Amino acid sequence: MIIVPFTSNYPFDMVVYNITYLVEHSIHENWLEWMKSVHIPEMLSTGHFQRFQILRLREVDETEGISYAIQFYVNDLESYNTYIAKSAPTLRLKVNEQWGDRVIGFRTLMEIVH
Repeated sequence: MIIVPFTSNYPFDMVVYNITYLVEHSIHENWLEWMKSVHIPEMLSTGHFQRFQILRLREVDETEGISYAIQFYVNDLESYNTYIAKSAPTLRLKVNEQWGDRVIGFRTLMEIVH
């Protein structure tokens, strides 16, 4: 996989690294506990994130599972790019090894504008 660093011509005060997960019903409680007790602390221990929040998506189709968004606040793009290049591959692998295809995630980078 080739990882291309994010760059911008605009000044950023802070960016949000958002990971949205679709989690099978049968494991969602165990997955959420694992995220809070294992995975999120591992992400925070990289030193690139200032804070995080966990959100459950509402008014969405939950036929396939329950959707959560976990948002990590990053002070600058350099920290984000370092995390993506050095820490993200290993941490993503751990999620996949733990939960396999019972959890599907997609990632977005968002700029705080106000």
